[in-house]
Amino acid sequence: MNSVALEPIDALLDRLCAVVPDYPEPGISFKDLTPVFADAEGLRRIVDALAAPFEGRFDAVAGMEARGFLLASAVAYATGTGLLTVRKGGKLPREVFRRDYELEYGTASLEIHQDALHPGARVLLIDDVLATGGTMEAAASLVEQAGGAVAGVAVVLELEALAGREKLAGRDVVSLQRV
Repeated sequence: MNSVALEPIDALLDRLCAVVPDYPEPGISFKDLTPVFADAEGLRRIVDALAAPFEGRFDAVAGMEARGFLLASAVAYATGTGLLTVRKGGKLPREVFRRDYELEYGTASLEIHQDALHPGARVLLIDDVLATGGTMEAAASLVEQAGGAVAGVAVVLELEALAGREKLAGRDVVSLQRV
């Protein structure tokens, strides 16, 4: 067995993430996940780690635009489940459910097609980062509005100082690394 396979997820993320100082503004250290996605073993381990806590508990995976699409697609493929894309407002061509939510500096909206889910579908929400929780809370509301049930929330990085987990109180939230 390869020693990298035994490497804890935290160590893998620390090793593969590129840390960009003072981005997007001075004093912020941005953890860039693109090197993790580019590393075949790293990507496989992240995908497996996102899905494992929820094994057998979901029928579909929902990814938030845009990096969440990458992860959710990989998890859906690896688990043989369907994929739901949660898009920014105005991007979907058919009838949608829409949810507006607050950002740190303004508002945004997310949408899903009204016919995206079968009634009672259990959906695992996946994104790269949990920050303020607004995006994930809006996505959860959309899944429920469409007749689905949120099976859980899985993210690679959780920015603890922004307290996004609080907006998801009562939901099963798994983050692979808290920073």
